Parts: sequence; structure tokens; C-alpha cells
Amino acid sequence: MDKLHSYLLDLTGLVVFVIVVYVVMFSQFAGEQVLNHLPNSFQQLNTIFLSILIEAIPFVLIGVFIAGFIQIFISEEHIRKWIPKNRWLGIFMGCVVGALFPACECGIVPIIRRLVAKGVPIYVAIGFMLTGPLINPIVVLSTYMAFGNDAKMALLRMGIGFLAALMIACIISVFYKTNQLKHAINNSSSNHVHHHSQTFLQRLEGMIKHSIDEFFDMGKFLIIGAFIAAFVQIYVSAQSLLLLGDGVIGSTIVMMGLAYFLSLCSEADAFIGASFMNLFTPTSILAFLVYGPMIDLKNTIMLLSVFRAKFVFALLVTITAIVFIFVSLIGL
Repeated sequence: MDKLHSYLLDLTGLVVFVIVVYVVMFSQFAGEQVLNHLPNSFQQLNTIFLSILIEAIPFVLIGVFIAGFIQIFISEEHIRKWIPKNRWLGIFMGCVVGALFPACECGIVPIIRRLVAKGVPIYVAIGFMLTGPLINPIVVLSTYMAFGNDAKMALLRMGIGFLAALMIACIISVFYKTNQLKHAINNSSSNHVHHHSQTFLQRLEGMIKHSIDEFFDMGKFLIIGAFIAAFVQIYVSAQSLLLLGDGVIGSTIVMMGLAYFLSLCSEADAFIGASFMNLFTPTSILAFLVYGPMIDLKNTIMLLSVFRAKFVFALLVTITAIVFIFVSLIGL
């Protein structure tokens, strides 16, 4: 345990050092000479990387505070009372609650980790995770506005997204019965009794501490995912993707690939999707809007830090297949 703690401290120190060097090198105090000697592509990489982080961090902060609240104030007994014992009703409830919950695909990961650790079935948590970033009111409104105040695309996104999330969660419920967490999180009843005996201010302090730990735990994976997503956007040619985009099937595959690697925030991806209307079919645009909020590159890396790799891979394949089938049926 001591060795693990020392390793984590060393790793955290290294991350902090890299961030400090990064900030110093690209701050205004470094002057323009350093930037002028760097290639334009690297400067664009820097801009996109920072934009992804700035876009995602507020939602991650919201997510970790909710996760901290769940850890301190919500007990396993509460979870058992709220979730229906019937598997299918539980899945439907998870999808409905997610649809009403304004969350980003990266900010929702710490929430579902804490919920699963508290006893929420994995298939209920997956339903919540898939609909939360996809169907919440903010995303629906932004989609409506992005497509010229036309409700058709927004309604299709909601309908197809909800049905696909239900199907995916049902498939997960058939093949996975355990929580699939990579590391066990201590949520014993004695801990809850201890929290319950504390004053409100003490419990609030505990919530903040858990939120801070959660933020630094998730933050490093968000940084890695954001950097890889920015790298792909700069150094993978869009022209090569357009060559594969002929026909409904080809264009759908390309747009799903773009949604995965661009790793856009679900509150803003509709405006990017609308910009492709002259290049791709409406069906492929719909696939872009449904697939991206469910799973993307930075989200996958964050999931790999929480769940077992085999489960994350199976989830990725299932989401990809179901979304492709559902959207293709709409296209036909």
C-alpha cells in the first residue's frame, strides 16, 4: 500500500510538473519567439487541445461534485429503495432519468462510477450514461437551433437515441451481472454510519474532499483523451475521410468515426454536424449526433480508467453496432 501511495504521489508530481512547463512555455511571458519557431500545425494542436479542455472541465466539475454528494449523502439503502427490482423497469428508469439530467459525456463518468459502486446495476448505469449527454434539454435546444429552428433533426436525435440506449442497456443486462469496476471502491455500511453521525458541515467537507479526489483522478484521463483527440483532428486528413463517404453506408461510417475522434461536447456538436449538411447525407449527420454523445475517444479513455477493459471494448462495439443499425433503418 505504501509503494502504491508513493507511486501515485510521484505520478501526480510528474503531471503537475508537465502542466507547469506547458503553461510557462505557452504563456505570454515566454514571448512570441518560441511560438514563431514552432510549426503552425503544433500551434493549432495547442489551440484545439485547450478548447476541448475548457469545454469539458466545467461539466467534469459538476460531475465530480455530484459524485461526492452521492458518496457522502446517498446510502446503499437509498439506492435499493429507488431502483425497481424488475430489470427492464430499472433500465427504463435509468434512461428516463438520464434524459432529464444535463450532463456531458465526460462529466457523467465519475457519476456512474460512484452510482455503480453504491449498488446501482451496471445496465441501469449504462442507460443513464447513454441518455444523459444525448437527450437532455440543453442538447435538444441546441440541436433545434443548429438546424435552423427545425424540430425534425432534434426529434429524430431524441427518439433514435433513446431507443438505442434502451437496446444497448438491455444487451448489457443479459451479458453482465456484476459491476465491472476495475477497482473496488470502499462503500461499506460502517462508512455510511460514520458519515450519518457527522454534522452537516463535516459531511459537506467530506463531500468536497471526495470531489477533489475524483477530479484529479478523472482529470488526468481527460487530459490524455483531449490531447489525442486534438492530435487526430490536426494530423488526420479530412480529405481522406471524405473519400470513404460515398453512399449512405459509407457516409454514416465516416460521420460516426468523426464523432468518435473529434470528441465534441454534446451541447455544441449539433452546430458542427449542421456544417456537414452539404457534404454528407442527413442519415449520416443523424449518426454523428447520436453516436458522439454516447461514446467518443476521451470518454473511452475515462471509462477504461474506471471499468475493466473487456467490458469497455464490448460496450464500444455494442454502441457502434446498435447506432449504425438504427440509423441505417431510418435512412432506408
